[in-house]
Amino acid sequence: MLTCAGRRGLFVVPATVILFCLCLARSASAEDKPAGIAGLDKPATLVPPAPSTAPAPAAPAAPAVTNAKIDSGDTAWMLVSTGLVLLMTPGLAFFYAGMVRRKNVLGTMMQSWILMGLVSVEWAVIGYSMAFDKGAPVVGGLKFALLPWAEFSGSDPYGYAPTIPHSVFMSYQMMFAIITPALIFGAVADRMKFKAMLLFSLLWALVVYNPLAHMIWGSGGLLRGVWDKGVANADTGSFPAMDFAGGTVVHISSGVSALVCCLVLGKRLNYNKEAMPPHNLTLSTIGAGLLWFGWFGFNGGSALASNGLAATALTATHLAAATATLAWVFIEWAHRGRPSVLGAISGAVAGLVVITPAAGFVEPFSGVWLGIAAGAACYCGVTVVKAKFGYDDSLDAFGVHGVGGTTGAILTGVFATMAVNPSGANGLLHGNPGQVLNQLIAVAITIALAAGGSFVILKVVDAAVGLRINKDDEIQGLDLSEHGEVAYNM
Repeated sequence: MLTCAGRRGLFVVPATVILFCLCLARSASAEDKPAGIAGLDKPATLVPPAPSTAPAPAAPAAPAVTNAKIDSGDTAWMLVSTGLVLLMTPGLAFFYAGMVRRKNVLGTMMQSWILMGLVSVEWAVIGYSMAFDKGAPVVGGLKFALLPWAEFSGSDPYGYAPTIPHSVFMSYQMMFAIITPALIFGAVADRMKFKAMLLFSLLWALVVYNPLAHMIWGSGGLLRGVWDKGVANADTGSFPAMDFAGGTVVHISSGVSALVCCLVLGKRLNYNKEAMPPHNLTLSTIGAGLLWFGWFGFNGGSALASNGLAATALTATHLAAATATLAWVFIEWAHRGRPSVLGAISGAVAGLVVITPAAGFVEPFSGVWLGIAAGAACYCGVTVVKAKFGYDDSLDAFGVHGVGGTTGAILTGVFATMAVNPSGANGLLHGNPGQVLNQLIAVAITIALAAGGSFVILKVVDAAVGLRINKDDEIQGLDLSEHGEVAYNM
């Protein structure tokens, strides 16, 4: 039982925290006031106007106020969203690790974790500049390389996110760059060398991800433009496609690259000859929950402001995940005779993938229709297509991300409406069938770049360090053969 002093302590700590937050809020409020009205909270002294005999001389132009457009609410939401998207990478590590055999748990988790180091540095050195500096239609320039302070002291110069600091926008986009290559390695679980995985990831970011991000989202990009209407000095693309949060840039690119990787590396030893069930679906379920939670920052944060569009995107995202969970479970129930936990969490991720390109362009309830499509299309990709062609996509990276990303990108051109996002475009159901063609062009270019780029990179990496661990190491498992550790000491 708590003593009186202990009870008082329970209230002292939260009270102190609340008081501290209030002080911070008051301080932030004062800082947000324009300099010219900082004294409005003081009593005014009335002074009678002096008689005027001549026009007053014009006042000298005031110097520009640094960060005058920065909004503290938008910035706070984007800081939170950045953290949410980063959380998705450890979530993916849990999700994938639970689905492999126990001898490969740490090796699988390491493939996600190490990219938070590797890709972050690559992004700061050159990746962000390649993606978001103005340049050619297929790749950006080098003005943002090494993050020069002169370019990051205020908001970005191209109007991507004018109400938040440039450094916040850069960091937010970094989290997308981190998780995208991590998705690929679910297809080659249990059999890729760690050094090959590192070299492939670095080259893939430079050759595939950065140019593709520029084409879709960067100023002057080949496929960018539908949301540039009315933006001063906007450079729209030749084929303006809609991708709110990464259906093409993240999911199609990683899913198609995953398929190429598993085809080039070949199947796991004894694939289809011995059972290879998930060793710990509890881990995978925790990972799926972290992914669902983080996806609110992934899609809701892509509004780049704390506003109604962020709320719409978040709502559509949740409804798509919820509906896809149900769709996958009921399809599996009818097909296999019982529902599974693995099916439920796979359905949730499929719904999140499919809604990603559409989240900020469709009405919230459209998330339900996209969720149904996600459950059906991705279930088919994971079960029917994979079985028919016989490839070993170990953790169904292509079946969920490749198939789901393609489905979502095309359906964005069907369900999009300018009533939700005036900076977007209407889709097929709202009188603009041409947008579907733009979406198909974006899908085709993404597939071509991801497939071709990945194949060439794999050949380079194979020549340099080799791609696949040897037979004995594969039997022993990645944990011991690549890292000298085991996940469970029992």
